[in-house]
Amino acid sequence: MRDVLDARRLLATHLQPTPTRSYPALDRATGTHVVVKHENHQPTGAFKVRGALNLLLRLTPDERTHGVTAFSTGNHAQAVAHAARTTATPCIIVMPTHPNPTKADAVRDLGARLVLTGTTFDDAREHATALAGEDGSRLVSAANEPLLVAGVATAYLELLADAPDLDVLVVPVGGGSGAAAACLVAQALAPGLEVVAVQSAASPAAHDSWRARDLVARPNTSRAEGLATGTGFALTQAVLREHLDDFVLVDDDTIDRAAALYLTAARTVAEGAGAAALAAVLADPDRFAGRRVGVVCSGGNASPAELRRVSAHLPR
Repeated sequence: MRDVLDARRLLATHLQPTPTRSYPALDRATGTHVVVKHENHQPTGAFKVRGALNLLLRLTPDERTHGVTAFSTGNHAQAVAHAARTTATPCIIVMPTHPNPTKADAVRDLGARLVLTGTTFDDAREHATALAGEDGSRLVSAANEPLLVAGVATAYLELLADAPDLDVLVVPVGGGSGAAAACLVAQALAPGLEVVAVQSAASPAAHDSWRARDLVARPNTSRAEGLATGTGFALTQAVLREHLDDFVLVDDDTIDRAAALYLTAARTVAEGAGAAALAAVLADPDRFAGRRVGVVCSGGNASPAELRRVSAHLPR
């Protein structure tokens, strides 16, 4: 926790706390009391900026001169690009060939060099690793970075300060930095708080790695790019194995229905990963009924195509 508290101090001059809010319409739709942590209100539209800033602000002058390289389906990309601009660090971002255009445009606007390759997150990771090996830049993993986890954990310090009486906290997982961070903060500040992770059933690598207690690879076909990872990550899985209470899967259609509910009940744009925690509550109402449930809206960078798809679930 000392690293988390140090991250909070460092980030205080760069990021404002994000809102923690409740909505009667969400409570009515879910049959429980839902508390939303709005990480979609970050300057990059997602929680990852906390970790990226915490890491890049601590680079040595030599590391900053050589620059950074990162791989992502989008939100980690924007986070590293934002942090690189803040710290005047050269930056290369590797994304799959057909990325969410909203996220790709944001990376370009932030001044990073964008490289598109392969079809999945895992293809981008392989190419970014090779690039960093060639040019000597600092490879910034999407999850295997203690400073990323510490930075992300500041969101859960804020959430538990605003809502100290939660019964359960539901956190979306791609690489797992958010869920690992939630576990560490809950263990330190609210040891009775149940932490539940959620991933798409179409990209279950993190879920299956946790269940197997080993890193495994799985098919990676989720439409929710923030959840779409094909392998588990060693650092975050180690934390999850020790502290996570449960890990569930939801299908992509349920995620879209949750995103539609955010639009109507909370006046909130949530991308797929951002809607996944709420989707888990919708998918298993008996489990959460009558409890105070914290859900993390981890990002709001929905593409135009995603918004059109989600709109099919809006009331007519």
